[in-house]
Amino acid sequence: MFKYPPIGLHFSVNFIGLVALMPGIPDIGFQEVTGLDVTVTTEEFKEGGENRFSHKLPTTATFSNITLKRGMLNHSQLISWFKKGVEEFHFTPSDLLITLLNEDHVPLHAWNVVQAYPVKWSVTGLNAQEPQLMVEQVELAYQYYRAIPII
Repeated sequence: MFKYPPIGLHFSVNFIGLVALMPGIPDIGFQEVTGLDVTVTTEEFKEGGENRFSHKLPTTATFSNITLKRGMLNHSQLISWFKKGVEEFHFTPSDLLITLLNEDHVPLHAWNVVQAYPVKWSVTGLNAQEPQLMVEQVELAYQYYRAIPII
């Protein structure tokens, strides 16, 4: 039986350990998650006597920052966590669990993001001519992520 690829519109983002640091309702609802990617950098070596090509060998993996986007909230664990980092310069890393869900809320894919911390916060501009929803974006740096197999 043919199965279509999953649609990326139903997902959750859970901050593991953030509830203990910042009490309140957990932040899990986001409109968009971007930046879940990795690039392997390579180093080029030339071999003496071999002029046709050079050898490319992998060196390190580089992970992009993750950006979370959603409608702006008045009270939020995530923003309190970010403010503590900016105002007190005390950053407490937190792991994230990003889960892609199907229409029955059953996990299809999951990614564990390790040691994330906020590095940027922004909101859409204010404009009296256009009634737009205020959208906030939080950018997170992290060490690495790993895919979690779903059985």
